[in-house]
Amino acid sequence: MQVSEAMTSDVKIANPNQTIRDAARIMAQIDAGVLPVGENDRLVGMITDRDIAIRAIAADKGPQTPIREVMSKEVMYCFEDDDLEDVVQNMADIKVRRLPVLDRDKRLVGILSLGDIALTDGAGSAGSALCGISEPGGEHSQSMNGGRGMRGGT
Repeated sequence: MQVSEAMTSDVKIANPNQTIRDAARIMAQIDAGVLPVGENDRLVGMITDRDIAIRAIAADKGPQTPIREVMSKEVMYCFEDDDLEDVVQNMADIKVRRLPVLDRDKRLVGILSLGDIALTDGAGSAGSALCGISEPGGEHSQSMNGGRGMRGGT
């Protein structure tokens, strides 16, 4: 099975010049904790509700702070034609619960989450990934220089 068969394709994208307040409002509107950040038709980062809490609020940054100041710039992603089983294993290894999905021209076409995997491929695959994600250790994603991933840069 390919990633494209499991991913969510209806994705809202934030601009790095928008404020963290804008990002939080979009997240509330779509009931999600993450937004891809795009500029000039390219994925340039990801922002999560946790980024806003840790990198902004805890650091005394206000609601007008641009997204680019708190987003994760090193983006981990997969391709829509990647094998789902391989991506699930990689998600466990790199300890992420969701990945942006790109086409081979590196344009955002969706997001793959543990929930998508559970609904499409069954609880076993999602549970296996969650076990790997939940193991202690590894690099923490909240460092100001971002995390490591399957593929970096766009």
